[in-house]
Amino acid sequence: MNALSDPYRRRWIGWGVLVSAFFLVSLHRSSTAVLSEQLMRSFDTTGTSLGLLHSSFFYLYAVFQVPAGLLADRYGSRVIAAAGTILMSVGALVFGLSPTYGLAFVGRLLIGMGASVLFVAALRFCANWFRPDEFATMTGVTFSVGILGGLAATTPLAVAVTTVGWRSAMIGLGAVGLAVAVGITLLSHDSPSAADLPPIENVPNRPNVTSAATLKRYVGAAVREPETWLLGVMLFFMTGIGITIFGLWGIPYLVQTHDISVTEASVYLLLGNVGGMVGPTLFGWLSDRSGKRFGLIVLSTFVFGLTWGVFAAFGTVPLILVGAIFLFSRVLRGGIPLAYTVIKERHPDGASGTVIGLINTMAWIGAAVFPVILGAALDAYWTGETVNGARVYTEFGYRIAFTIATVSGLIAATCAILLSVRTRNERTLESNTDIDRSTG
Repeated sequence: MNALSDPYRRRWIGWGVLVSAFFLVSLHRSSTAVLSEQLMRSFDTTGTSLGLLHSSFFYLYAVFQVPAGLLADRYGSRVIAAAGTILMSVGALVFGLSPTYGLAFVGRLLIGMGASVLFVAALRFCANWFRPDEFATMTGVTFSVGILGGLAATTPLAVAVTTVGWRSAMIGLGAVGLAVAVGITLLSHDSPSAADLPPIENVPNRPNVTSAATLKRYVGAAVREPETWLLGVMLFFMTGIGITIFGLWGIPYLVQTHDISVTEASVYLLLGNVGGMVGPTLFGWLSDRSGKRFGLIVLSTFVFGLTWGVFAAFGTVPLILVGAIFLFSRVLRGGIPLAYTVIKERHPDGASGTVIGLINTMAWIGAAVFPVILGAALDAYWTGETVNGARVYTEFGYRIAFTIATVSGLIAATCAILLSVRTRNERTLESNTDIDRSTG
């Protein structure tokens, strides 16, 4: 039996092509950290306008999360993921060729719009091809591949930009994305039955698509649940701050406070991304094996707030400590993707893409908002100097930005604790009901 006719092997091939597209999503959304100086020079931007250019990726990305889930549930993940990858790649070509700030902004919008469907589509694929007790692990592994894309947006991208220039690098990414879209079309079928393969043992026989009326009912139920909003607000702060620092301001902070090159600074973000690859997979595996979700989420939110508290308190942190904090804190923050497992498990199988898209919307609204907030905070402490066209900010300005990040982490941790308490009460009530029934 060859790999394409074996459902156990075929699911890994289909998943691998899908997450190759998600790898590109993470590379694109984190790329402006390395490109920041070149973009400031090319388009003569301020910190705020650079923040707007960076966050433009997230405007349509956030808006399309719920439609992405609805479309994946309604029409299947393959066609939606292929179309999204094509649009993302066209956006990369526009961005790389753009002569003006306005056209670059449009290119980033298109990248974000196309990219918006790929995480949800990948998890919808996993729901149809993997067992329920594998889903948290697969969510973590999928998330880790995304982090690998963020890792590629550090030192590897910095080297590529130094070698061929930022425009050629973006054009090359666009061409790779178009090739990946072809692979998705050929290999990432929505379920074993859609690929004319036998079912996989212990994988529920889910429908490939869900009716519009049923999806409407599922959305209404999810929106009415307080747990949906607690998960969404938590992700708003966690994703918004994490993407802003690691995707935009982390490298300028290191370059300007430690007087090192962009390539050298990118190594420290690379260490953070290595931790970010290990953490979600490890936490997903632990969660599937133990059945625990909420304690791991609470731990990760507290580590998140503590991480930025160190930088807020001390400003210029020794580089060896920066590397250690970025590496180990991101391992311990690996429980955050469990939010997607929690929301999936609270709703019917046919709604998995829709409910994941719902809380993911709130996550990426945060990613659209915080680059501008932190950029404005830094502009308030601009020294008035520029180096090679890039603004230079004070150490105190960066401490203010990290203080905002710390407060955001505390709010996220509060949401995680409330979520844990509410679900514990739910489980207690269900247990008492079962006891009453058995004694009645």
